[in-house]
Amino acid sequence: MKALSEQAVEQAAAVLVVEDEPLIRAMAAEFFMEAGYHVLEACDAAAALSILEGRDDIGAVFTDIEMPGDMNGLALAATIRGRWPAIAVLITSGRARPGASVLPLGADFIPKPYLPTDMIAKIAALMVSGRLE
Repeated sequence: MKALSEQAVEQAAAVLVVEDEPLIRAMAAEFFMEAGYHVLEACDAAAALSILEGRDDIGAVFTDIEMPGDMNGLALAATIRGRWPAIAVLITSGRARPGASVLPLGADFIPKPYLPTDMIAKIAALMVSGRLE
């Protein structure tokens, strides 16, 4: 796993963590930073889209499903995959368990609570597979 994560870090960019709960967002951000990723944070979908529109170095988005505002994490993921198809998207939730048919094409899901190693491995795999398409 470490080699895959290192490869993803070398080839790309930042991970945007989208989570409305500040402590959970900080914890996820710390996991990604410890794995060597540059991390950006957003508290909702609107903030995430604003960040994405202003940057070209984001390689992956890690988003919760349930967030305040007009757009939940699944809608955010679909928007990202439509506008920025090269960006990997990993979706999480402690309540919802969306089936594969609900996930946007190319996105993946990891349930809360997740192990940091599993989260990092999934993001790294999504980033690498996105480069191979």
